[in-house]
Amino acid sequence: MDIHELSKRYDPKEVSRRWYSMWMEKGYFRAKDGDKRPSFSIVIPPPNVTGSLHLGHALDNTLQDILIRHKRMSGFNAMWMPGTDHAGIATQNVVERELKKEGLSRHDIGREKFIEKVWEWKEKYGGKIVEQLKELGASCDWDRQRFTMDEGLSRAVREVFVRLYEEGLIYRANYITNWCPRCQTALSDLEVEYHERKSHLYYIDYPLAEAGKDAGLTIATTRPETMLGDTAVAVNPEDERYKNFIGKKVLLPLAEREIPIIADEYVDKDFGTGVLKITPAHDPNDFEIGKRHGLPEITVIGKDARMINVPEKYMGHSREDCRKMVVEDLEKAGFLTKTEKYTHAVGECYRCKTTVEPNLGMQWFVKTKPLAEKAIEAVKNGDIEFVPKSWENTYFEWMNNIRDWCISRQIWWGHRIPAWFCGECGGVTVSRDDVTVCGKCKSKKIKQETDVLDTWFSSGLWPFSTLGWPDDTEALKTFYPTSVLVTGLDIIFFWVARMIMMGLKFTGRPPFAKVYVHALVRDAEGKKMSKSKGNVIDPLELMMEYGVDALRFTVCSIESQGRDARMSEKRIEGYRNFVNKLWNASRFALMNLGDYDGKTDLKKIKLGVQDRWILSRLQKTISAVDKAFGQFRFNEIANRLYAFTWRELCDWYIELVKPRVTSENPDEKDAARAVLIHLLDNVLRLMHPVMPFVTEEIYQKLPGSGESIMIAEYPRPDESLIDDDAEAEMEAVMEIVASIRSIRAQLGIPYSVKFNAIVKCADDGGAKKTAAHAESIQTLGRLNGLEISTDAARPPQSATGVMHHAEVYVPLEGIIDIEKEKARLAKELKKVEKDIAFFEKKFANGNFVKNAPKEVLEKDRKKYGELSRLHTGIKESISWLE
Repeated sequence: MDIHELSKRYDPKEVSRRWYSMWMEKGYFRAKDGDKRPSFSIVIPPPNVTGSLHLGHALDNTLQDILIRHKRMSGFNAMWMPGTDHAGIATQNVVERELKKEGLSRHDIGREKFIEKVWEWKEKYGGKIVEQLKELGASCDWDRQRFTMDEGLSRAVREVFVRLYEEGLIYRANYITNWCPRCQTALSDLEVEYHERKSHLYYIDYPLAEAGKDAGLTIATTRPETMLGDTAVAVNPEDERYKNFIGKKVLLPLAEREIPIIADEYVDKDFGTGVLKITPAHDPNDFEIGKRHGLPEITVIGKDARMINVPEKYMGHSREDCRKMVVEDLEKAGFLTKTEKYTHAVGECYRCKTTVEPNLGMQWFVKTKPLAEKAIEAVKNGDIEFVPKSWENTYFEWMNNIRDWCISRQIWWGHRIPAWFCGECGGVTVSRDDVTVCGKCKSKKIKQETDVLDTWFSSGLWPFSTLGWPDDTEALKTFYPTSVLVTGLDIIFFWVARMIMMGLKFTGRPPFAKVYVHALVRDAEGKKMSKSKGNVIDPLELMMEYGVDALRFTVCSIESQGRDARMSEKRIEGYRNFVNKLWNASRFALMNLGDYDGKTDLKKIKLGVQDRWILSRLQKTISAVDKAFGQFRFNEIANRLYAFTWRELCDWYIELVKPRVTSENPDEKDAARAVLIHLLDNVLRLMHPVMPFVTEEIYQKLPGSGESIMIAEYPRPDESLIDDDAEAEMEAVMEIVASIRSIRAQLGIPYSVKFNAIVKCADDGGAKKTAAHAESIQTLGRLNGLEISTDAARPPQSATGVMHHAEVYVPLEGIIDIEKEKARLAKELKKVEKDIAFFEKKFANGNFVKNAPKEVLEKDRKKYGELSRLHTGIKESISWLE
């Protein structure tokens, strides 16, 4: 095979493996600390060490790779920091499941041995997603790879904890938090997902202690099992119905305890009966009310979600079983007055989907309001910019209502809280280093806190801890603040807000200049992907089936700064065809290269109007792509590249230039080859950030190409090559050819059948320019003959195409059976009109328009539009034949 020749078929699997290995060996992904070039840096949202590549990862990391490759080619010292997160709860769950297979629990082997097991698992299986990211083409600086529990990051975590504690921004308190009975740990508010569930509202009579069952208050609750822990009943002080009850007591049904009736403004007069049962140990709002009124806190549901501190009958039962028992007993005793169906939001653990239980216990917290104030200001004054900007409002809303962050987790895998409790004086010692004596009384009877820190605590430091903080490293000086964060909307509060707060607090600078919030990937119908729906798409399978380049281009094309990015295999298949189109076009160009060395200066050769047109279109494409990169409009990048490459380069220019690359005229041949290779070189470099593998494979075959396309210069527009006159002239020619092709398609004339055409131009200037392209029009239109004039008459029974600058006539006699074609079109018209009537009836139905799912309505309107255009085309065809 010639060194410039491509194989007949593109093999994406073989090509991607080969070039990725070469890039790694050459060190092209490496950035340089202290480099004088302008820096551009991104930190990867660290995937869980337990993770496997899913479509969300594919979208998120492809977008980052597109940005980093573009900047690298644009002359920046581009650094993409990779790494993984230890994922405390998720990883512990995985290893506990492995132990269970051996009939063991973590408690059987103890904390130290269990942690060893987790590290073993991490070393053996924890790199899976990293290898999958490499398959995706991720050009991370792998030499810098970090893990949230590696030595350097652990040091940073301790430093931050100690500083915050010393400033009074970390404290320990007995407080109510979300508790997962399955994972056996507290969760932050953000780690709880709420889902609508059908339930019941139970109306229960609480009799007055002094009046017996004949008088009292009725409360409405969705959780009657928690009433066993009630310590008060509350009413709104402004509620006239209950003013006389305030200060009295009621008898708690089933528990035989007297509890007070209190007044609190929190009570909603319009919910239920306007009376609220107060269970401070099992509801965060009740907990606050209890604090205000000095109420006792009785825990009746244990950490395993079973009943404790309740009458013997209910002890040890699950909360669900206890609810049934309590309802049954209330009904028997005459306390249950009625039951209503009720739908409300129930919190679930974001990891295991178990219903969380508000639980009272000693936990560690970060005071977030002082940190949030500066984080809000940084976005308001433009130090940090959200793209799209609309996400700033969401960010402000959450940050302005932020609550203290519970950072302690009752698991073993994670950063153990650096606090030691003294068994003698009860003092707490918080230290950067492990301690052996109490910091207050010097006793050796100390014990370290068993809780670990929330995973998001360490990942909140990611942008600066990965660069060597708290040391003032060269890497930190070079790449911090980072340039942009690319992330999903679902972790703005989990991660983004915390990075902003921590970055500002500990470096005095924002962690990044911009936050690009990308869409969530959904299926082709806009539905959320789930295993139960059977609509989950595996990116690894897609890469095997269609190739990495096709998947990456699809990802780029669907990312439109909206909340939904719709993915379908059909779309990926279409972009695989695009990859093949680029391959075949390149193959044609290289096969007709001859002895061309790729060194011709286009400005020193005579260019035809076709050349000037395509070179002008190229400059405008380069400008549009550059602008789209600056605005993070990824779908615009894809659309511009696709339109230029497929339509203008492949469908038009290559077809127009074919006669010239084999011309007997050496000047004409050389000019055509020079332009063709110039176009191909620019298209490959433009396309490389999105489709890295196929572009490198073709680039290596170009005459005069560099060492690698990865380090080639990204194209910049050359204003001197913009030629609006050439564009206008070629657009007119292309319209004529398109009109001829449209007539052929509408009348079903086979491609093999040639016919004559007449072009009637509006003026002599247009006729002269059109005549200069007669050969191209005749070739591309598959014509026998072509007549061009300004005064041609329309022949009888001819198809017509009308443009602003010309009319096209195609005489049909002898080409088709006119009567037979009229009959066929009449039959087709009748069917189309029937279909149109069907959709018009649907749209006239107000209930359908109001209640139909959005995607169904869009689909129907699209189909109606297609039918309407078809109807117009058929009528036009019939009029030609008549």
